[in-house]
Amino acid sequence: MSYLLAQVNIGRLLAPVDSQVLAGFMAALDPVNAAADAAPGFVWRLQTEEGNATAVRAFEWDAGDSAGVIMNMSVWASVEALAAFVYSAEHRTVLRRRREWFEPMTQAYTALWWIPAGTVPTVADAEAKVRYLRTHGPTPPAFSLSVHFPPPDDAGAGPRPGREEWMCPA
Repeated sequence: MSYLLAQVNIGRLLAPVDSQVLAGFMAALDPVNAAADAAPGFVWRLQTEEGNATAVRAFEWDAGDSAGVIMNMSVWASVEALAAFVYSAEHRTVLRRRREWFEPMTQAYTALWWIPAGTVPTVADAEAKVRYLRTHGPTPPAFSLSVHFPPPDDAGAGPRPGREEWMCPA
């Protein structure tokens, strides 16, 4: 059986998505999503008719006092393919501005996990993986880019630390 990498990341909004505070984020969303769609190793991403996932209701249990939580969920051919996109110049330009739009988070807000090729992760899967990672730390069922694990069919391989060139400057 072959496997693909599912990923979810969430953000607690500083303001509603239709606010002036999030205007820069919303303006960057379509170009960043288009870059992801065209990236080598990209397979699928969660989206509504609007072409993004900002209207998807999930992670409401993690909203706290924020204006809400939005999520991004996608599937990639490998950890390396996801990392190449996440730390690409186009994505990093937006990533560097995240403090303008999102509350700082002290717990895991990104989770990665392997899925059988041909399947699609669900919002419930994503929520369970974030909760699992927060409770157990990076392990084969849920992990991060900085500490990731090989697919289940790669027997005997242990955790793999993320490469230094993947790390995004703050």
